[in-house]
Amino acid sequence: MNQEARIEQLETRLAFQDDTIEQLHREITAQGAELAKLKTQLTLMGSKLKEIQGGQIASQAEETPPPHY
Repeated sequence: MNQEARIEQLETRLAFQDDTIEQLHREITAQGAELAKLKTQLTLMGSKLKEIQGGQIASQAEETPPPHY
């Protein structure tokens, strides 16, 4: 294998690696945005759940015992 063929092979591999790195970068960026969106939704759902629980569920002291007691 002569030097010119080796250089061409290395340039081909480098181009492939550059493309792979760019694809990975785009995917990581998209996943980061999705993660931020999901965190926001989870925080919102948690606050809504706290609001609902506070208004609809009685404390144990307020609950009447079941009939079999």
